[in-house]
Amino acid sequence: MSDSSSSTNAFASTLQKSGDFLSMTRANEWTLPGGGFSFEVTHQASKTISKVTVLETGLITFEPVNRVSSHDIVLSSAVHGNETAPIEICSDIIAELIRGELALAERVLFIFGNPASMNIAERFVEENMNRLFSGGHSQDQGKGAGLINKERHRALLLENTVREFFAAGSELPSANGGERQRSHYDLHTAIRGSKCDKFAVYPFLHGAPRKKSQLQFLNACGVSTILLSHSPTTTFSYFSSNEFGADAFTVELGKVRPFGENDMSQFSKVRTTLTKLVSGQDLELTAYKASDFNLYEISQVIDRQHESFSLTFDDDVENFTDFPKGHVLALDGNNEVKTQQDGEAIIFPNANVAIGQRAMLTVTPTTLS
Repeated sequence: MSDSSSSTNAFASTLQKSGDFLSMTRANEWTLPGGGFSFEVTHQASKTISKVTVLETGLITFEPVNRVSSHDIVLSSAVHGNETAPIEICSDIIAELIRGELALAERVLFIFGNPASMNIAERFVEENMNRLFSGGHSQDQGKGAGLINKERHRALLLENTVREFFAAGSELPSANGGERQRSHYDLHTAIRGSKCDKFAVYPFLHGAPRKKSQLQFLNACGVSTILLSHSPTTTFSYFSSNEFGADAFTVELGKVRPFGENDMSQFSKVRTTLTKLVSGQDLELTAYKASDFNLYEISQVIDRQHESFSLTFDDDVENFTDFPKGHVLALDGNNEVKTQQDGEAIIFPNANVAIGQRAMLTVTPTTLS
């Protein structure tokens, strides 16, 4: 037996016994020696069978074998490695599926995006991965021609993995006899605290209508604050939405904390609803009511333009803090960045981004037409 075959068999055996895909991923942060592998799992109660395929480190799929599904689901986390609560949620669901404790009804691709940044407890190693999709991995982005790093290679791999996953699903029949549904929930946590501790960004849809059913799903996850984006971006969720017509969102769950220090009771609705989604249980969605949601639209996208850049407010100022019209939010070189209307609120402020990248969003309340 070759060394690579021996490694693959050892990985498969260990994973089947432990269900701990996260530890395997962190121990092999850029690649899995010996390549991918597959095995089958039988659910303990229903005796339904699912195929588990490890594609590469941090990339694992689950597919029903003896039942027809109707939904192709991508659940990604760790695109920023220090955003640990979503990683722990996904790790737990993966383990339950591998150990046969949770029945599988739908095709699911789980992604741990940037394992190397997990291991150093940082957002990224060299470059913010959530600015590298939709071809961002191959663009200059103001950093000089020919820039290349492992995170760019990883972003390309993630794009291709999602592309192949959705393409394979399109060849399958649907349990409900209609078109197969595609979803991608890219799970994050925010750098700083927030007046709304859970919120989601609904990517730009190029004129297509927003789906109230998706807001109902997010509400079941405990996410009732939604930002409506009105322009293309290089985020992972926009990639899946724009390229494949998936119902896709960037979902922010609380604040960055080290592994093991998250109060997971704060995410019980997220965990329960995602578990129901992959196992085909009734999601028990409530009827859509506008009063259940706080909807915002993005007013300004503020990119850092100069080496000299600073925010005018303290690090403990929370997301969704609003300011009066004309308030100076940042100093960018000799330029003052100001609010343009009363009640404009800040989201994702970060003065430490690279020149040319987004340092902050501002948002204003809106409604869904």
